[in-house]
Amino acid sequence: MPPSHLAPSAPPPSRRYLCLKEREEIALLLARGVGLREIARRLGRAASTISREVRRNAATRSGGFDYRATTAQWHAERAARRPKPAKLAMNSALRQYVQDRLSGQISRPDGSVVTGPDVVWKGRRLGPRQPRRWAMAWSPEQISSRLRIDFPGDETMRISHEAIYQALYIQGRGVLRRELTACLRTGRALRVPRARTAGRGKSFVTPEIMISERPAEAEDRAVPGHWEGDLIIGLGRSAIGTLVERQTRFTMLLHLPRLPGHGEGPRIKNGPPLAGHGAEAVRDAIQFSIARLPKHLRRSLSWDQGAEMARHAELTVAADLPVYFCDPHSPWQRGTNENTNGLLRQYFPKGTDLSLHSPDDLEAVAAALNGRPRKTLAWRTPAEAPDAVFANAEAGHVATTG
Repeated sequence: MPPSHLAPSAPPPSRRYLCLKEREEIALLLARGVGLREIARRLGRAASTISREVRRNAATRSGGFDYRATTAQWHAERAARRPKPAKLAMNSALRQYVQDRLSGQISRPDGSVVTGPDVVWKGRRLGPRQPRRWAMAWSPEQISSRLRIDFPGDETMRISHEAIYQALYIQGRGVLRRELTACLRTGRALRVPRARTAGRGKSFVTPEIMISERPAEAEDRAVPGHWEGDLIIGLGRSAIGTLVERQTRFTMLLHLPRLPGHGEGPRIKNGPPLAGHGAEAVRDAIQFSIARLPKHLRRSLSWDQGAEMARHAELTVAADLPVYFCDPHSPWQRGTNENTNGLLRQYFPKGTDLSLHSPDDLEAVAAALNGRPRKTLAWRTPAEAPDAVFANAEAGHVATTG
């Protein structure tokens, strides 16, 4: 049915739309050979509006390109009819492509499917959100942009990221199942700033190893081999280590299992770090993972001033990897790693026990993350990094402390 502004009893259309009188004026001026910019000036419209009107609504049936007011008005009214069929509803191949990359399952190296934990949102802190589940979880923007790479000559395999969001959220355009919103990167309903607490100074952090002393080549990402690292913390002080290469965004995950004796009695103040992410455990995990890379991929490591890096000097000697520390309360100095940790929270939500995940599980998640196209890499994936960068490196390897 036609929209209300085109109904016979409707009031005159607003100045947002061209009316029949203006289209008649355009047709007369074009017949006199007046240019588009001059027509726009006389009608008080933008030149792009007139150019678009002539291009879209001209009469082309006879093989020419003549602009007639009545034909242009018919074209405009036909285009304004609603509702329009959704592109995903009309193109089954496109719909399947979107669904596979939004909700496709991730798998271990042996091909078995990793279902991930059964997480139920308890409504704490950040408002309502969908239960999280592990999936390929490409964002709508990644899906939309990757189509041009995977189908360079097929114009039917094109869709905007906004159309994907509408298919998920807008009632009446629900071509995709509403449950697929659980595969979107975040279900956060609002942003809540985190309170910043005053941290105490760390004795192992000295001025010569602050991030301001890091080589300048690391800042512009022109040279590979500069890494950023951090821990993501879960229930019961469980943790997983993350390492991200600044140039390629390639991610490695560190398995940090709990040590024997954890949970067998009350926690001892200043006792041994049995949760599995003490300074020695983190040192060994990083060394096991990153020391196996070639020398040109071990140029530096940036970390925050957490106590888990108290043994950084031993790591520097053993792995030949200089370590630099960020300023307090300055997460933007490790922006690549902070962004990656946000992506990983889809697979490892807050309030869950991260020690339950095996090294194979972490390897599957790292492979899924390294297989996502990135806007900053021109929609290539970190796994598609040039061979010269990761030559002889074990891509996606997960370190353990065993």
